[in-house]
Amino acid sequence: MSSQESAAPSRDRAGQEAGRVVVIGASSPLGRRLVTRVASRGVEVIATARSADSLAGLPATARAVGLADQGALAAVLADASRVVVCAHARFAPTVLAALPGRLERIVFTGSARRFTRFPDAAAEQVIAAEAALARSGRPGVVIHPTMICGAGMENNVQRVAAYIRRFGVVPLPEGGRRLIQPIDVDDLAACLEAALYRDEAPGAAITAAGPAAVAYRDFVRAIARAIGRRVRILPVPASLLMAAAVATRVVPGAPRIAVEEVRRLSEDKAFDIGEMRRRLGVEPRDLDATLRRTLAEEP
Repeated sequence: MSSQESAAPSRDRAGQEAGRVVVIGASSPLGRRLVTRVASRGVEVIATARSADSLAGLPATARAVGLADQGALAAVLADASRVVVCAHARFAPTVLAALPGRLERIVFTGSARRFTRFPDAAAEQVIAAEAALARSGRPGVVIHPTMICGAGMENNVQRVAAYIRRFGVVPLPEGGRRLIQPIDVDDLAACLEAALYRDEAPGAAITAAGPAAVAYRDFVRAIARAIGRRVRILPVPASLLMAAAVATRVVPGAPRIAVEEVRRLSEDKAFDIGEMRRRLGVEPRDLDATLRRTLAEEP
């Protein structure tokens, strides 16, 4: 199945898919794409966010629900047959506690950051979400996306493009030899939709990534090609970039980079997507296609 196709779930007598789907965190670019995909099946969709105004224009019933409000969350989920959480995985215990007694599927959006070898609070929260789902016994899965490109889901591509335009030189630890494997936001939406419906989806967490890993320096060069610029990669010691990251916090107008980002640039982020292909049936688009789409969305 390509990223544009989906599994065929049960339908009612009118030919529409049975059950109600609740999308938590539906105001994000990813959430909005997912709501649109699911609604196109003819299923009833409830879209939630902290503000109902942020859900305007979606083909769904909008509900303003804060994830800290356990009662309101339980009320929205009471008649749900399937639930997908586009909000941070740290909310997994709260959502699991609010689920109705019977549920066909629960899907959480995690992060491939959970595989970092460095101490990382966000990674620990994602790992805890996996454990909470496993303990619950609920039928579901956690989807761990790598770097997400497109529709404002991240600013990695846009920041690199801006740096290339401004300086023409990009400093990278180890010359950018470490691997990354970005995924297009629409391919990730397809993964979440498939996770809601495909029989093969529930079980161990699935990593969602692009078709192949590339060295970060090649990622930078691909961005340069996409914007029609030339770029030079400047190898620098990671310790120097760490010091620069600290300085950018206090130097006005300096390009911002976090210490955690520098650390992550010094480890490979390459993944086998066999489970994504087999259990979700999604074939992700290649990096050049993703970058063209992402950079075309620049304001």
